[in-house]
Amino acid sequence: MRGTPKPISLHRRVICDLMHASKGVPFVSLARSLNIRPLLEARADAAAPAGWAAMFVKAFALVAKDEPILRTLYVKWPWPALYELPKSVATVAIARIEDGEECVLLQRIAGPEALSLADVDTEIRRGKTAPIEDIPMFRKIMRATRLPLPLRRLSLAIGLNFGRQRGNWFGSFAVSSVAAYGGGELHPITPGPFVMSYGLVEPDQTIHVVIRWDHRVTDAAPIARVLTRLEQVLNTEIAAELRAAGSKPVRAVRT
Repeated sequence: MRGTPKPISLHRRVICDLMHASKGVPFVSLARSLNIRPLLEARADAAAPAGWAAMFVKAFALVAKDEPILRTLYVKWPWPALYELPKSVATVAIARIEDGEECVLLQRIAGPEALSLADVDTEIRRGKTAPIEDIPMFRKIMRATRLPLPLRRLSLAIGLNFGRQRGNWFGSFAVSSVAAYGGGELHPITPGPFVMSYGLVEPDQTIHVVIRWDHRVTDAAPIARVLTRLEQVLNTEIAAELRAAGSKPVRAVRT
């Protein structure tokens, strides 16, 4: 059957390079439904509630503040080793339409545990709406994507295998979800070491969360504890910050 050859666009090339960088990472995953009733109550009452991605980014970073393993990377140069970052660096998958084509770019948020929930939410929303040239991480990605293939492979190797550069390029954890498009259990692939996805809120006030991680960095038991702690943080620190930001105005009822 004769088809029509089409060139790979720059935005598609981003994903091709990301998949190449993810090749060979021994991922395993753990999924669990989290009960988030207190969070839902706080969010329903908030005047300007943060988006779900922002809440999960900050919650994971708060857990990682007390769990150094969640800030630990596997690197190969100058020899195989684990490299612990002093703070979390999140990368959030942002779905956009550029030049009429659907694409995904990664928004970088450094130290989200020290930012307000509103600031984290603002950075994610900027990644969705601002021109690519106005977002430093997007400019960096597109600049690297325009390089010839051998230079792209070299830059990926440097970014992946030196601990300091790994944090700058790929962060310590990623968040990706299709909840805004109807949900589903997503198992995204990234260079790691941790990637989290979440689904839709269920009628029983639970939300399904999946964490995939590089098995060279840690094992399943610590991740099971992380999911328990994540549920607690969402229902306490994140819910409290939503309440502190202000409630919806109460409308007077005429009698």
